[in-house]
Amino acid sequence: MSSLHSNAPAHSLRYTKKSIEKAFDGRPFADIFEEFQDKPLGVGAIAQVYKAKLRSDLAASGDTDVSDTQAPKLRKRVRKNVDRVVKATPQRIPSSYVAIKVLHPKVERLVRRDLRIMSCFAALINAIPTMEWFDFPREVAQFGEMMRLQLDLRIEAANLTMFRKNFRDRTTAWFPFPYAEHTTRQVLIEEFASGIPLAAFLEDGGGVFQKEIADEGLDAFLHMLLIDNFVHADLHPGNIMVRFYQPESMDLSLGRHRQASAPTPNSKDVTEEVLARLRPHRHAHNNEWTDQLAQIDAEGYRPQLIFIDTGLVTALNATNRTNFLDLFKAIAEFDGYRAGHLMVERCRQPDAVIDKEVFALRMQHLVLGVKSRTFALGNIKIGDVLNEVLSMVRSHHVRMEGDFVNVVISILLLEGIGRSLDPNLDLFKSALPILRELGAQGGGTSLLKSVREGDTSMLKVWVGLEARRYLQASAEQVEACVRYDQLSPNI
Repeated sequence: MSSLHSNAPAHSLRYTKKSIEKAFDGRPFADIFEEFQDKPLGVGAIAQVYKAKLRSDLAASGDTDVSDTQAPKLRKRVRKNVDRVVKATPQRIPSSYVAIKVLHPKVERLVRRDLRIMSCFAALINAIPTMEWFDFPREVAQFGEMMRLQLDLRIEAANLTMFRKNFRDRTTAWFPFPYAEHTTRQVLIEEFASGIPLAAFLEDGGGVFQKEIADEGLDAFLHMLLIDNFVHADLHPGNIMVRFYQPESMDLSLGRHRQASAPTPNSKDVTEEVLARLRPHRHAHNNEWTDQLAQIDAEGYRPQLIFIDTGLVTALNATNRTNFLDLFKAIAEFDGYRAGHLMVERCRQPDAVIDKEVFALRMQHLVLGVKSRTFALGNIKIGDVLNEVLSMVRSHHVRMEGDFVNVVISILLLEGIGRSLDPNLDLFKSALPILRELGAQGGGTSLLKSVREGDTSMLKVWVGLEARRYLQASAEQVEACVRYDQLSPNI
């Protein structure tokens, strides 16, 4: 099935050109591009993607979709520590190269046909005694809705714009610029994301950037989840790219950034030069790949993550968001028994749950197991915890909503990727700065508002994690004092 990701049968170039001309209001194909690669970069089950270079009168001169007449507040503030300076968003060199996604002909008709076949089999299975709990007709309907969202490429363009606005002032996560005015149901035009797939760093190693790439990915995901409630729902390694940039310089004596001149479309893009140095060393049997990464690090370059293929997103409604935060709260407070009962009460079919009390007790047992390893954070894997929760949900018939499960699966994927790069990755620790940022939004008014409305889940998660952090810090400090003789050092 993996061949369907990028090696499915391709449709004709003639159909592609016709679709693109229609997207540009009938403009002749030869007058749209300076360059066009006839061979697709990849062919999926729904669409195929090409690389091209727009003519100068069509190329975007900057990030017009997220530009603002006033400088964002974040850029006005003096950075509080050097770490935030290192993560300052790099200035992007505008590029006229674009990626063009074109839906296959008649794909909508084929999808509708397949969904009718699936619905027929789902109804037959649902008629079998004891199988109705699975509710396959509803699952097929939900899957069909997900497929239909991918059949209108204007939705993906809108998602890109939303992500770009959300991440405008954050670290180094980046999303391609969508040409919304030339995007139709069948054609998506977006800025070409030049980078090396994250899969390369999982296969060949991240070298000196290993931990930084893992931290950046987790930071971006937690911002999507905890602050924006707008989560990329297809975060496999093929949809995450890595490239490198040189951060803004900073005059430490004055405590401010040196302003760089605005880039132009003809500016030299040094990030592409760095990628060209790396690509020949992929799958090398010696240490050429990691040596080249070390050299890039010595030259002052930092990694930047690029997220693509944003056709699927998840936004939790109020109930499911509360359910999800309750899992975080349960682990922070070690109150799995209450979380188990809340999950039963708020699930889709509370009356169908088997052994509600046993389910709550199993949740408590799971959380107490986490509590016993509080000071060995490297041994706690949120993926393992959530996986066990899903197993209990299945065996006790606790039906959770699809978007809730999508978020859980996204966490499983992200933590798996992150721990492949950094075995000591701690999702809870990474969540603390995000929770602090959430609490500080609007002077803390958003958090206070939720508390006044009776929703204290986020506040409890924050307080619980902060307390655990200080307890852990104290234990580590005592251990360091004893180990290194800092209590009574030898003279």
